[in-house]
Amino acid sequence: MKIQRLLIVLTLVNLALLIFTLAPIRPAVAEGAPPVLRARALEIVDERGRVRASLSVLPASIQPNGEPHSETVLLRLITERGRPSVKIGASEQSAGVSFAGPSGTKDTYVILEAKGTATSLRLRNEDGREQIVKP
Repeated sequence: MKIQRLLIVLTLVNLALLIFTLAPIRPAVAEGAPPVLRARALEIVDERGRVRASLSVLPASIQPNGEPHSETVLLRLITERGRPSVKIGASEQSAGVSFAGPSGTKDTYVILEAKGTATSLRLRNEDGREQIVKP
């Protein structure tokens, strides 16, 4: 009798497990996006782990020429060779965007800047020719 009861209990347990595994399971669904992502910096990397874009807050500092530089938010877009080709920066004193030439160049760039109450556009070619446009 004891063995029959044991077999019946095991059969019922197996039947319950079978029903549970065959029952329709709802797919996992994300609960929803958090309203805010908070971090001190953000980096986007490619499949090889190289940083391709970064967003960071740079602390206030003193430049080598002695001029104070306030805290700055900086967005960098970086080529596959590691060159930051696009930079967008903003601080209390100035804001600007710069576009650098392709890898292998060092003096080809465009800088659009608003500093204090003045604005400027600086264009420079690799051959050294430069043009500055001011209103």
